[in-house]
Amino acid sequence: MKPADRVAQVPPSGIRRFFELAEEMDDIISLGVGEPDFAAPWAAREAAITSLEQGHTSYTANRGKRELRERIATHVDDRYDLDYDPDEEVLVTAGASEGIDLAFRALVNPGDTVAVVQPSYVSYVPGAIFAGAEVVPVVTRAEDDFKLTRDRLEAAGAGEADVLVYSYPNNPTGATMTGAELEPVAEFARDHDLLVFADEIYAALTYEHDHTSIATLPGMAERTLVFNGFSKAYAMTGLRLGYALGPAEGITAMNRVHQYTMLSAPTTAQYAAIEALDSCDDAVEEMRTQYDRRRNYVLSRFEEMGLDCFPAQGAFYAFPECPTGDAETFAEDLLHEERVAVVPGTAFGEGGDRFLRVSYATGLGDLKEAMARIERFVS
Repeated sequence: MKPADRVAQVPPSGIRRFFELAEEMDDIISLGVGEPDFAAPWAAREAAITSLEQGHTSYTANRGKRELRERIATHVDDRYDLDYDPDEEVLVTAGASEGIDLAFRALVNPGDTVAVVQPSYVSYVPGAIFAGAEVVPVVTRAEDDFKLTRDRLEAAGAGEADVLVYSYPNNPTGATMTGAELEPVAEFARDHDLLVFADEIYAALTYEHDHTSIATLPGMAERTLVFNGFSKAYAMTGLRLGYALGPAEGITAMNRVHQYTMLSAPTTAQYAAIEALDSCDDAVEEMRTQYDRRRNYVLSRFEEMGLDCFPAQGAFYAFPECPTGDAETFAEDLLHEERVAVVPGTAFGEGGDRFLRVSYATGLGDLKEAMARIERFVS
């Protein structure tokens, strides 16, 4: 059976290849998983259990339970100074990934051009290709701490694009952007009439400064779709719950696709999310504190090994430079010889080929052993 041309041109995920290799081996310490090692806060889990006990197992509204949409609107307004109407401008999705996919399918036409800031999460380029778009990579550099600049946008020809896609805090680099640093990007988007897809799933996980959404900058709310969710900050990856925020016409178009595919996000997860927003801020802060402690440890260990690694300030990833320059071979050899799984930066598009993504979303004991094994391998 022959796949569609758009599907055939997209290679398998580079992350998945290393997961499959690791699954076949014993005594593996994985620093490759983009998933919290914490369980979801107990209050959220209890709310999910209670919803099942009470028989809440039916569909919700396509856009998500209104109670949840109201909580989301209040939460993002309080935290990130974003003002959205829960009835028209909030869509609850099956993870932030579904939200981004919906945006590509609902708002990008075949032949449009999508500028993707790279290194980037693995789904952006395939999502654009599946929508029939042409992809223009906008490559960020370690010397700029992997921040997006107007110079990079102009050099890539992003002014000719229809859509700009980025994530800050960034997966895989751990880079962040301050409000002042986002202003030239916003100006560029306004100057060239770009629609912006801003993946902010790691917004709660910043360590040196508070998160700023580009949608809060002048003239940006009407041209920006913001994606967030409960997977990372609330350790609810398996519950598959996210949300999209944006202008009513964009959210309505996305919901039109959503109602014919997912119908609605998982009901049990929505009850858990309501409780998470109501009562789990302390749990999120404790997890963020633990990640920060691990971040500092990992960065200091890479410095001791003599590996160049810019000071990541968000998410739960470090992005050290590969000492051999060949990240694919280094990662495979490290896995086979020292039983440590990391992901070569080649999995994340252009600009990542000399780097390794190292997740510190794992217990400190395993993290210390893994870093000792990496040091031994490097030596």
